[in-house]
Amino acid sequence: MRALALSLTLVATPLSAAELVLFEFDGCLWCEQWKADVGRYYAETAEGKAAPLRVVDLFDKRPAHLRQIRPVRATPTFVLVEKGREVGRITGYTDAKSFWTDFGKMLTAKPE
Repeated sequence: MRALALSLTLVATPLSAAELVLFEFDGCLWCEQWKADVGRYYAETAEGKAAPLRVVDLFDKRPAHLRQIRPVRATPTFVLVEKGREVGRITGYTDAKSFWTDFGKMLTAKPE
């Protein structure tokens, strides 16, 4: 039911050119846990289609279109970006349920 409601919300209020940026680094155990719990099927979800995943190493130079977002200091950090502008952020990962709850709120929030 949650997936259906969120899918309908995404259709009603689509984010144009949105992407979910995962900031990580090699050896980040919580990043690997997210990939095992969620990342393996993220792209197949309505959320994943609305905001495709981009993985960026925390220590690499940021791509030009990501330089305007606030600094990232912890991993994993998930930043929802639309047209180069930060729409929302989740810092850390504990479990899939919490991630989907927080990400759903972020997708439906109105940008400032």
